[in-house]
Amino acid sequence: MIAATAAGLPWILVALYFVFAMHPRASWSGFETWKEALLTSCFAAPTSAGILFSMLAAAGLTATWLFKKARVVAIFDDLGTVLLLIPLKTMIVGLKWQLAVIVVAMAVLLWLAWKYLHSLRWPTTWPWFLGYSALIVLVSESIYLGSKLISETVPIHIEVLLPAFALGCMLVLPAHHGEPGAAHSDTEARVTTIVSAVFMVLVGLSMPKIALGSEMSVAMLAVHVLAVTVVSNLGKMVPLFCYRGEATLRERLALCVGLWPRGEVGAGVLVISLGFGIAGASLTVAVLSLAFNLLCTGLFIVAVKKLLVAAPPAVRA
Repeated sequence: MIAATAAGLPWILVALYFVFAMHPRASWSGFETWKEALLTSCFAAPTSAGILFSMLAAAGLTATWLFKKARVVAIFDDLGTVLLLIPLKTMIVGLKWQLAVIVVAMAVLLWLAWKYLHSLRWPTTWPWFLGYSALIVLVSESIYLGSKLISETVPIHIEVLLPAFALGCMLVLPAHHGEPGAAHSDTEARVTTIVSAVFMVLVGLSMPKIALGSEMSVAMLAVHVLAVTVVSNLGKMVPLFCYRGEATLRERLALCVGLWPRGEVGAGVLVISLGFGIAGASLTVAVLSLAFNLLCTGLFIVAVKKLLVAAPPAVRA
């Protein structure tokens, strides 16, 4: 519930901003205005789990309460965003049998993750993880390309996050897997760094082209980008009011700041928006806000580290 709120609140706040701050008053009650705003603003909902975990690990924070809690909250708010895309797509394209197939596939994957939690004894070294990842991408893309032969407008697109999440839940990991000092931890850390670096480059390259100054001045565009970034990150502050029995205020604030980075799922939402023909100033602001937030990731992690260092020693222990 906390993860769902942390994903839903930024989405709602940014949607409200797009409608009331970037559209004329006459269009506020229009269905098309809300439909486009709700889909475009969904980029603000998910935390980038891949970027967040890599940056926290690089900062030496893997043993902290924040890291363990962020792993749960960030993955589930990504998952919530993927599930949220189904009703949004339905609102745009209508009731299609392809969407029903996606819902059934999601339900099956979630059931498998719950039914066979920590029961799949497959190899868990990094070469195998890369192999599992490649297989998930291959199957998902094959389904997508095959469904486009049936319908070009509404293909079956199963986001890779969900099957990856389900497989991660089902695998049995050895004790101390990935922790400093564990077997192969140094090699795994290097592989993780390389994969994360390539991943961040690909996220940037997946962003659509923008035309600065085409619909508003550069100064006004900058104001909207900054405002949307602030509003979306304020929506991530929900955990500040939770976990009061297990963490200090500084740790809870550090967790909220740790949820600010955006990345792959948000970029995917913007690409989906383009696929449905959505364009205009709101999409430009969303793209630039995502890029700006991505650039600030290092600053967010520095802030997290300073907040945790300032916590009492007994609490850190």
